[in-house]
Amino acid sequence: MESENEYKKRASLTNMLAMAKRLLDVSIKEKGVYADFTMGNGNDTLYLKKACPSGTIYSFDIQKSALETTKKLLEVEDCFDETVRLICDSHVNLKKYIHEQLDGAIFNLGYLPGGDKSVTTRTESTLKCLTDALEILRIGGVIVVSVYPGYAEGAREGEEILKFAQDLDHKQFDCLYHRLINIPDAPFIIAFQKKMTILNA
Repeated sequence: MESENEYKKRASLTNMLAMAKRLLDVSIKEKGVYADFTMGNGNDTLYLKKACPSGTIYSFDIQKSALETTKKLLEVEDCFDETVRLICDSHVNLKKYIHEQLDGAIFNLGYLPGGDKSVTTRTESTLKCLTDALEILRIGGVIVVSVYPGYAEGAREGEEILKFAQDLDHKQFDCLYHRLINIPDAPFIIAFQKKMTILNA
């Protein structure tokens, strides 16, 4: 049974990571194809694998230490098998590795917790990856992006992703913006869902 503290943590408006996963849950289905475009310590990769045990998970990071940490985490949780592809490369190169449609994906931008803060996601590569991911996203699929505007590059990333989302064709995508409006530097979420295209008769 869920404890009161666990409930409060899950229910809190400030728990952005939990909210990101709830939004991504809309896309979860048996044998789906998913991507964690910012592997980090592996928590999102693990979440995807547990949510969709029979699916295929692609997980990207440029730091070898991230792959090692993630592999250990998955092994401890008995979740590491051939359906999990840990890729030591920039997410900007996703098309080299993903050759099918995506059902969902997650970005947790910024730098590796506990790692080198100078190694961080960058606006240009994030936007290129997001553009390519939306292109191969299946109808009904969801991509969730967690943004951290509390440092210069994170703030720039957030501004540019918001502009990108606002310019998307509303007939093809729904774009959601979730933010604590009274805390300017608080993390926020932008989520994308591909819609059914309605053709004119």
